[in-house]
Amino acid sequence: MDIAVVGAGIAGLVLALRLHEAGVPCRVYEAAPEIKPLGVGINILPHASEVLGGLGLEKALTAEAVLTAESVFFNRFGQLIYREPSGRAAGYRYPQYSIHRGSLHAVLLAAVHDRLGSGAVALDHRCTGVAQDEDGAYLTFRTTTGDAPLPRVRADGVVACDGVHSVIRRQFHPGEGEPRYSGVNMWRGTAVGRPFLSGASMVRVGWLDRGKLVVYPIRDDVDGAGNQLINWVAEIETPHHVTRDWNRRGELNDFIGAYEDWHFDWLDVPALLRSSDAVLEYPMVDQEPLDRWSFDRVTLLGDAAHPMVPRGSNGAGQAILDAKALSTILAGASDVSAAFRAYEDRRRPATTKVVLTNRRTPPDVIIREVRDRTGDRPFDRIEDVISQEELAAISRRYKDVAGMSAQSLMTGG
Repeated sequence: MDIAVVGAGIAGLVLALRLHEAGVPCRVYEAAPEIKPLGVGINILPHASEVLGGLGLEKALTAEAVLTAESVFFNRFGQLIYREPSGRAAGYRYPQYSIHRGSLHAVLLAAVHDRLGSGAVALDHRCTGVAQDEDGAYLTFRTTTGDAPLPRVRADGVVACDGVHSVIRRQFHPGEGEPRYSGVNMWRGTAVGRPFLSGASMVRVGWLDRGKLVVYPIRDDVDGAGNQLINWVAEIETPHHVTRDWNRRGELNDFIGAYEDWHFDWLDVPALLRSSDAVLEYPMVDQEPLDRWSFDRVTLLGDAAHPMVPRGSNGAGQAILDAKALSTILAGASDVSAAFRAYEDRRRPATTKVVLTNRRTPPDVIIREVRDRTGDRPFDRIEDVISQEELAAISRRYKDVAGMSAQSLMTGG
């Protein structure tokens, strides 16, 4: 059995490494003519970092990342609402990585080249469609650089890891329609700054109506003076949105007004935003969960299968869990169509829950709950507003949905 993987993003590369480990031959086809470090920060939670650790990547990732030690929630006045340990500090066997997406991608790509060979990833292959018969699946490609046709590729099975703009998803679901806009626009960037709070804190501040901020370090001591590379995400309710393109440039003046008075004793937010090299803009969008991923010898994985609103640090994590499930099933399979159906049966219900939960009750609803109970005013004591037990329960419910609370993930489990 050989598998063609369409897309050399995080999902496609992890799948290739897992298939190689399982003894299933594969090749990855990527539209980009060259692979460059793109994006900004990303979080890999312990349920996904366990998969990467199982691939022997923990040492390489630890060298590039900050190991997140806590999650902290504040209102827009800088008052502490709730904090809880994260990653190994919370008892998980594997860390939570806060890392630049480009660094994560580079670690995965180096591992693929080392283990599968330098020809394992075919670049400049833009997929235009897939056909199949009883003997196999057949992919058609054109070059991205010159729009020239390329030889057709045959495989026993095809896995579409080609992201939110998946050509293969569109082929099998042509009437799906446009992405669902959440009403929230997002701006992202990185800046060099002094460590704040624990130096390994993932922080969420404020709420979407007046401006919300997610901020965390993704690289330590970037200049020899102890400064960190700090990732930030600004989210604001906005009636209009732009095309979803992870690398679209944004304008600081479009959103910084919401944060001008956010001068906290642990971080000067407007100063951080203004010191960023560049700003990226992306709408908070997802798609309605599909009723089907697999079509005989073809299936979907990661963002091609379940694009979700980027909350809860779970987009890449769920793709990694997809790769684990599919590779495990394919390792013992003789019928690729049956294996794809079994994979979908295992993963589609789980990811549907995450997609819907990210819309309604991601972890940061902790801040919304406090805002609603206080009328968006400062409080004297958080205990007079909401108990720590209730806050912990909100966090725990999301972990249950995301697959992070299983005892097997915890130390001694």
